[in-house]
Amino acid sequence: MKVVIADYPDSMMPNHDYEREILTKGLGANTEIVVYPYHDDKEEFYEVIKDAQAILTAFTPIDAETLDHALQLQVVSINATGYDNVDLAAANARHIGVCPVGEYCTKDVAEFTIATMMALVKNLKSYQTAIDCHYHWSYDYAKPNQRLSDMTLGICGLGKIGKTVARKALGLGLKVLACDPFTHLPADLAVTMVSKEALFAQADIITNHMNLNETNYGYFDQKAFKQMLKQPYFINMGRGACVVEADVITALDQGRLKGAALDVLKDETPDLAQHPLVGRENVLITPHAAFYSTSSLRDLQRISTENIVHYLTGRKDRVFKLVSDY
Repeated sequence: MKVVIADYPDSMMPNHDYEREILTKGLGANTEIVVYPYHDDKEEFYEVIKDAQAILTAFTPIDAETLDHALQLQVVSINATGYDNVDLAAANARHIGVCPVGEYCTKDVAEFTIATMMALVKNLKSYQTAIDCHYHWSYDYAKPNQRLSDMTLGICGLGKIGKTVARKALGLGLKVLACDPFTHLPADLAVTMVSKEALFAQADIITNHMNLNETNYGYFDQKAFKQMLKQPYFINMGRGACVVEADVITALDQGRLKGAALDVLKDETPDLAQHPLVGRENVLITPHAAFYSTSSLRDLQRISTENIVHYLTGRKDRVFKLVSDY
């Protein structure tokens, strides 16, 4: 049995000892495990995978041509929630399983959302700028806000992460509104479902946790920001493409937003030196880091590797998430 762990060098795990442990325990000590840093050299990659039964990756492109060079391949396991790097139709045509990680960082993203929300509302960046850059010691350097328990949080996208954020926010005493036409509201969750227009009008803080799909590209645009009547704080923990970045800048400049926290930008490799959102006291930008904890990384490695073991040992019912037909 041969398993290839492949990805762009910057996207690979710091080490693969945990994955090796799971694979050898589940598939046998004789399992060949190859770690391959991918450099867009397709011919070299084809040589590595030509006799592999499994590929473990997050971002390596697995298209039809690649699959044609992996004649023994049975499964592609994705150590990410997305799988758009894999040609799913081509995998189905070749009876190859495709297994993304359905969930591994819900708690982490929710915690990160609450942390950035509190940092915005409590003006932490403004105070740190005053102290670190201006050596200015004054409690009234920044304009105060209400207590969190006097504020309303609006959640766009009430999936697993949105629900977890809601529960944490309710625990802090916030009133919580949500907008999501695709979800079911649990009976024990004290959230009020509203239209996006009502949410925009009533929320003091608005946070995005929507999955990116054809209905929400550019969802947060000039029209949306103009409907935000309470000059809210805006948080994006979803996808950069949900937001029209130029319109965020305009909304901040015009005072339609008090501030923003953005864990994602339009470009995943932004030119930060030239970015107009960088350097603002009321804007927190983080490098798509909301998922990042030792706990989430271990879960990510475990689930994606166990998917390979379950699939290759004929226990497909135990695969965490199977998006192909095989």
